[in-house]
Order: sequence, then C-alpha cells, then structure tokens
Amino acid sequence: MSTFGKAFRVTTYGESHCKSVGCIIDGVPPGLALSENDIQVQLTRRRPGQSNLTTPRNEKDRVAIESGCEFGYTLGTPICLTVQNQDQRPHDYSETDFYPRPSHADWTYLQKYGVKASSGGGRSSARETIGRVAGGAVAEKYLSEVYGVEIVAFVSSVGAIDMPTSAEGMSGPEFQKLLSTITREQVDQNTVRCPDQETADRMQEEILACSREKNSTGGIVTCVIRNAPVGLGEPCFDKLEAMLAHAMLSIPATKGFEVGSGFSGTRLKGSEHNDAFESDANGGLRTRTNHSGGIQGGISNGESIYFRVAFKPPATISQDQQTATYAGQEGVLAARGRHDPCVVPRAVPIVETMAALTIMDAVMQQNARSATSAKLKPVPAELKGIKPV
Repeated sequence: MSTFGKAFRVTTYGESHCKSVGCIIDGVPPGLALSENDIQVQLTRRRPGQSNLTTPRNEKDRVAIESGCEFGYTLGTPICLTVQNQDQRPHDYSETDFYPRPSHADWTYLQKYGVKASSGGGRSSARETIGRVAGGAVAEKYLSEVYGVEIVAFVSSVGAIDMPTSAEGMSGPEFQKLLSTITREQVDQNTVRCPDQETADRMQEEILACSREKNSTGGIVTCVIRNAPVGLGEPCFDKLEAMLAHAMLSIPATKGFEVGSGFSGTRLKGSEHNDAFESDANGGLRTRTNHSGGIQGGISNGESIYFRVAFKPPATISQDQQTATYAGQEGVLAARGRHDPCVVPRAVPIVETMAALTIMDAVMQQNARSATSAKLKPVPAELKGIKPV
C-alpha cells in the first residue's frame, strides 16, 4: 500500500510525470514549530539535476504545506505536503508502449493492475520518494528537538569501489569510530556523498564512466542513528530491525539490507560477537562493543543503530537492449528519458528520512504504552524479575 507507519502515518501519492507528488502525514504531535524551510533541506538534497552524476531532469522540488499548520506550528491535524512536477517529458517514454523495460516495473505493474502509467516508472519511479522525504523531514525535526536524535547516511560503496574502512565490516573499530562522528556536512562535501575524499573521487569517475557508456551501476548506503531512545520496537513481528528493513526495502532499486555486524557477523564465534555490558555514567548499562547494531531482541538498547542498504544499478539505461515486446516478439529497445547512472548519491536523504519515519513511529508507540502504564500502581521491585547480586 502507499501508507507507512501506525502511529505516525505517511501516505504518499503521485507518479513520475503527473501534475504533483507529495504526502499526507497523520499523527504529527501538535505544537511543533514547522515551516517549508524545515522540509526543503532534505528535498533539495534528494532533487534531480544537482550535479553531473544525476539525471539532468530539472526539478526544483519546492514543497508547500497545504494543511495542518497555522502561524508556524502544527495543529495535530493531517498535514498535506505538495511538490509540483514542472519538467515533465512524457513523450520521452513512448517506446515503453511497445517494450517493457528490462528489470523495471512496466511488466509487473501491467500484470498486477491491468494498466500502467504511460510514461516513466509511475509509482515505481524515484519521484514517489518525494513524499517519503517530506514526511520524514517532519519526523526528523521532532526527534532532533525532543530526543537529540541524529541520523546520518553516506555512500560507502559504488560498484566494486568500497571505502577502506568498509573492508573490515561495519562492526570494525575504524568504521565504528566513523559512525560515532560522521556529520551531514562531511557527507555533503562532495557530490558522491562519500566521506572519504580519495574514495569519492574514484566513485565519481566510475559513475561518469557509466554515464558516458549509457550504462548504470549500483552501490551501498550506510546509515547511523545516534541517541535513539531505549525500548523502541514491537516484538515479535514489528521488531525494530524488521521495521527498518521494511522501510529501507520499500525504497525503489533496493535489493539488500543488513543491520549491525550483518552478514560479516556470521563469520564470528559467539564469544567474539556478544556485546558485554558495563555500567554507564547514569547508573544504567551500556555495551562495550556494538555488534548488535543498537538493537537486541528487536528493541533498541541505547547504542547507535547502524545498517547498510544495497541499491541495484538503475534499470533504465540508454543502451540498445535485445528484449521482447509486450506481445512476445523479439526486438531492440532503445530507451530514452533522463536517468541516474547511479542512484546512491541521491538515495542518502531518502534513507535518512525513512529511518526517521521508522524511529518516530516506534517512539509514538512506546510513548503510548508508557503513558498508559504510568497510570497503574508501580510493580513491586521484587516482582520485576531482577535481583541484586
């Protein structure tokens, strides 16, 4: 469906070449100071045409708040956010009337609905993510103001080119140091959005080479969430990592997700992988290592949450491709249109805002439980299932 979340719900609308795209957000707490500028920052980081590494489609993606706010504050009622599609060229896609593009959604949408958008990727286009980014920017502002949550994503690989620290795995000491300090300002210092400049230069050359060859390449976006509250996640089927996976794998072009030590953790023994506890400065506990990625038993434990998302090479390329028509006749598709040779630089704010939507929804669900429980008499200490040593 087109709605994400339970307590903080974002419903996106729009296709690649319709008049506008956007979202309706339900569940925004009243009294949050909010303006278009708060939302525009992430939309500008996502928009096309921002560098020679992206599609040349020229969209400013200016957002308008249509409802749910008055005098600069949220009312607690549904917020409608719209962005006009201005640089529409549906005629660029006339060949898709005859050929379904290989690895794109033309064929599957037609089989599912019996009809498809005549231009572009319809709802499978990256234009749909504008609503996600706009809604996630609102969630980000609340999380930052109330909890000090920091969400930073960056490009850690393009094709076969990896950041040096990625080779040791996400739970390696150098990568963990990077995750604890990385900022969006550092990420945005180059157009690839890779914080290692030497690696970014190589990535840029790879993307430009694909563009010259009318081809495409994939990559990986890594994301860290710092200062997330303890206790987020709804076992058993809405564990926090499961909801993050749901959020990330709903983004167009994604093909993989791993949290914490991920697949590299399978190479460790339990004695190496376990995160031992130690006392923190506030009379509680923290973990000495963070192979778990800030989530244990599906519930956030107060450590940084980190994960990686794999993006495939964009399906639409301008090379001639031997394929078949909708009628099954062999032929050559010569696709046109304007497309990213690699989506990961523009995917960074999409990953960040989808992470914000997930954490915001989990926060509201946990707060509902806590507020309801607080009206009961406290559980006696001796019945809480813990005993002093």
